[in-house]
Amino acid sequence: MQFPLVHVSWALADNAQRPACDAFFREVFGAQTAYEIRVTPETEKLGLDREESLLMIGDTMVIPIAPAGRGAEKGNPLGDMLRRSAAPGRWIGLALKVGDLAQADAWFAARGFKRFYDPGMEAHYFLVPKGQMLGMRLEIVKQDMPNDPRRDPAWFPAKDDPLGIEGLQAVGVSTPTLAEAQALFADKLGCKDLGGRDLPEARCAAFAMGDTVLETLEGAPGSAAAHHAAEVKGICHLVFKLRDAAAAAARLRGQGLPLIGEVEDRFAIHPDAAHGRLIWLTGVTPPGYPPPGSRLGTGIALPR
Repeated sequence: MQFPLVHVSWALADNAQRPACDAFFREVFGAQTAYEIRVTPETEKLGLDREESLLMIGDTMVIPIAPAGRGAEKGNPLGDMLRRSAAPGRWIGLALKVGDLAQADAWFAARGFKRFYDPGMEAHYFLVPKGQMLGMRLEIVKQDMPNDPRRDPAWFPAKDDPLGIEGLQAVGVSTPTLAEAQALFADKLGCKDLGGRDLPEARCAAFAMGDTVLETLEGAPGSAAAHHAAEVKGICHLVFKLRDAAAAAARLRGQGLPLIGEVEDRFAIHPDAAHGRLIWLTGVTPPGYPPPGSRLGTGIALPR
């Protein structure tokens, strides 16, 4: 599967939490705001049910989404989904870009995947529900995200961000067994197998997906990774490649942020201090991994 990554999304249970979450990513990761969706009297009349900021971390778009407007009411479908998805360590999923939505639909259908279309949005995107993707929802989109800077071929992410981020290296997904991950991502979706390795928290098998890498993790019985696969499911972490890991770690410690992991390999701000999400930082590129960087502007051909 060679569709480039559009964005990574996760949920906040209450819109009152969103400003602090957005501020954290701006101040700590140097995230730049590409676009904001806000409830106003006009948009509320149109039924807007969420608020979100489209944040660029390097050339990767991340979107924390909170129920708002009609979404704040219990029984609102999107609001209820966001509240269910807001537990620590839980993400919503990935959005991938295609040029021809009908062709992409046929591609997924031929591989036995059910697709879901939101009413009125049939020309713009479809969803591959998380039950078919080890708990990770895929959004297959044709339209551009509003004000996405990657549409401009002359745009480059800032080189002076506080952590020295080169790009997104990988997205982690928990799995009951690596055999299940192999059957889904390599055999069914045709992602290139990049090999396996042992991480401190789990056994890892990596697969190339579009312009990023999926790191699938099988944890030992009783481990945090095994718990995630059984109880949380789906995305468990992101990994960003740094130009200078030691300098980034020193900066974060200077801000009083607790770190886990090893600076020489990969480390993260403790999820309790990072709005419940695990985002690894590393100066190391594992063997076989491609260099980080979005290819959304140039596109990736749909495989046959």
